[in-house]
Amino acid sequence: MSDYYREPEAVLPLFASARRTDPPTSHKAAKRAPVAGHRRLVLEALAAGPAGQTEIARRVGITVAAVSKRLPEMRRAGFIERTGREVAGGECEYRAANIRGDE
Repeated sequence: MSDYYREPEAVLPLFASARRTDPPTSHKAAKRAPVAGHRRLVLEALAAGPAGQTEIARRVGITVAAVSKRLPEMRRAGFIERTGREVAGGECEYRAANIRGDE
């Protein structure tokens, strides 16, 4: 096979830490994503009361996908918790966690 069809080896180390199938633009976009802003918006939405991910997205005007991506992160960090109930469409209902310990 000629060199025309092979990837130049000098390019390969640039992407050693990323998945080979991810384009460089995906990594740049991920670094610019408004993660903290979305977390703040989710908490603002839950201040109005418990809700599922679709309702959270509607309350604050971000996509359901953005909310769906942040919910597991926020649960692991202890910012939100599941109520144990389901809302329309079979979604789990979430509420802001009582971080201060008052109840």
